[in-house]
Amino acid sequence: MLRFALLFALSLPALASAAPCGNTSSGFETWKKDFAKQAKRAGVKKKGLQALAQSQYATRTIAADRNQKSFKYSLDKFMRVRGADTIVAQGRKRRARNPQFYAALERQYGVPAGVLIAIHGMETGFGNFMGDSQVVSAITTLAYDCRRSEFFIPHAIGALKLVDQGSITTATKGAKHGELGHTQFLPGNAMQYGVDATGDGQVDFYNMTDALASTANFLRKKGWKPGRGYQQGQPNFAVIQQWNAASVYQQSIAIMAARIDG
Repeated sequence: MLRFALLFALSLPALASAAPCGNTSSGFETWKKDFAKQAKRAGVKKKGLQALAQSQYATRTIAADRNQKSFKYSLDKFMRVRGADTIVAQGRKRRARNPQFYAALERQYGVPAGVLIAIHGMETGFGNFMGDSQVVSAITTLAYDCRRSEFFIPHAIGALKLVDQGSITTATKGAKHGELGHTQFLPGNAMQYGVDATGDGQVDFYNMTDALASTANFLRKKGWKPGRGYQQGQPNFAVIQQWNAASVYQQSIAIMAARIDG
């Protein structure tokens, strides 16, 4: 019993140093100050810490996080609601217009055009709407929120590091869950898998070339096997599952990609 008490006492400083999560806006400012220490230890620099200090509790993000109805639809309804037929039709045109671009990505990363085009269409309608929420505020709000704070904390730190390196600013807009750019990368993934495909010295997820190369890089690093199938039961379907956790989303991407590639 004494040994247990000693172990418990030793663990108290670690617990005390962790920023406490919350379910309302009331503790957000206090949490930010605590989280700044954690971010600094993780390597976030001055610009990133300033962005954290300026972030605001995103009520629309919390509302969206509590109301993700579309992922509960049947596959048929999900594909109808998300405009699968339109994505396929437009996707085929995009591939036909720029075949060399997609062929180059497949040569480098092994990911077929259809998969990248389906993700691009599903996420932002091919860049037509990349979100209207401030990325840093959205992702820090989710890191603070108790529902999934452990999942979002690395992405919040990623967002602050993206500010440090100049890829985003406090004004950068993305989706309500903090996803950014043409294919809606979560910031932690953007930091890890981002590719400067244009060669301008900056990874820009709002540039289609960088965004699609980064998406292909993500899939390859997650285990994409060039030349292998990506439908359910085939080797690469498991990699599509790494992009989004919702089964209807995963199935839709595979189905649309096959129709675009066909």
